[in-house]
Amino acid sequence: MAKSKSGGSYRSAISGRYVTAKHGKASPHTTVRETTGGGSTGSARSAVTGKFVSGNYAKAHPRTTVKES
Repeated sequence: MAKSKSGGSYRSAISGRYVTAKHGKASPHTTVRETTGGGSTGSARSAVTGKFVSGNYAKAHPRTTVKES
């Protein structure tokens, strides 16, 4: 898992894999920065806005949303 200096990690909305902080910062519309202790289990988050979205929205936009586990 790639860790950034501020303690968070980045995950690709396209592949679901963790990516380096450099890639995460270079691709803000397709990566989500994850921090410890945040979010809801089983929900989805938009890579573009960083906000939690509905399941229907996540299904309609699979390349820009990440399912939180």
